[in-house]
Amino acid sequence: MTIKLDGMNRRQVLAATGATVLTAGVGGILPAAAADTTIRQGYQTNIWGMPTYYLMKSGYLEKRGIKTEDFAVPSGNLTMQQMVARQVDMGTYAGPSFILGHDKGGLIAIAQIETVGATGSMVVRKDLGITKLADLKGKKIANQTGSSIGNIFVDQVGPANGLKKGDFQEVRMDVNNMIAAMAAKTVDAMINVEPYNAIAEAEGLGTIIMSLDKYDKVPVFMAATPDFVEKNPDTIVAYLKAWLDVKKDFKENPKKVSDVIYSFFTSKGYNMDPKTFATAMGRVDVDPGFPNDLVPYLTKHTEVLIQEKKVSAMPDWKKALRTDFMEKARAGS
Repeated sequence: MTIKLDGMNRRQVLAATGATVLTAGVGGILPAAAADTTIRQGYQTNIWGMPTYYLMKSGYLEKRGIKTEDFAVPSGNLTMQQMVARQVDMGTYAGPSFILGHDKGGLIAIAQIETVGATGSMVVRKDLGITKLADLKGKKIANQTGSSIGNIFVDQVGPANGLKKGDFQEVRMDVNNMIAAMAAKTVDAMINVEPYNAIAEAEGLGTIIMSLDKYDKVPVFMAATPDFVEKNPDTIVAYLKAWLDVKKDFKENPKKVSDVIYSFFTSKGYNMDPKTFATAMGRVDVDPGFPNDLVPYLTKHTEVLIQEKKVSAMPDWKKALRTDFMEKARAGS
């Protein structure tokens, strides 16, 4: 097993879970130069990264002669940072992290992979009996600072519901450490994603009081470094063809998908009832493409990040969103 965790601190290394290096034989499907390319694939080990994990386990990349080397991290903003540092070629994360990555490292979106708004929630310890965000004033809230879900809740959802910055005590930690903190009562609530929210509910530890989908569908993008895009356009098209196969499995063979992803989490020590897992996976919608409403959506998030002085300027969306690769993939699939 090969695990690449460059640029991560000890806590992130311990939290991240790896997968094997996946290698495919050259099947004559790609041009020779493309077939010799290895994609350094970043993915997060929460539910947002599981469609990418499934892609790497599905055989669809091997079918197209694509080699990958995977880089596992607890959340997508860490993949974005690795890509800005040119340690990883591709990775998934939500809009705010993509905007930050484009601003800091010129990262380019090659597709929207999924929408995950229903997977992101504010979960409160059940014993507290709290039902409103405003009632969390003065409480300790676990947050993976810098993550897209953290940014959206802290900058937008919280203030809109009577909970602004400074009203609560932020406890910084990785998403996969939050359930233990809830159980130990060292935090009162957590801003988290699936499957951890469903696990907290199933174990009687927490109650979801606010889900992101009410405010934000949270599209998750597959982005690539500009270096990789310039040098490997044929590989990107073939890679996206594999994603279209993955979409078909999610829609037509969900049990096959569920079995692969469920085994990932149980192998890492999570004792999850299959029904709990099905609840978590049911909150993910995999549909690779470029919806027409993306530019207004990303513009709105960029305006917030500019106001927060986290990015310097509005991107040129024609350069930041490369729709042409997906168009070629669909035409040739």
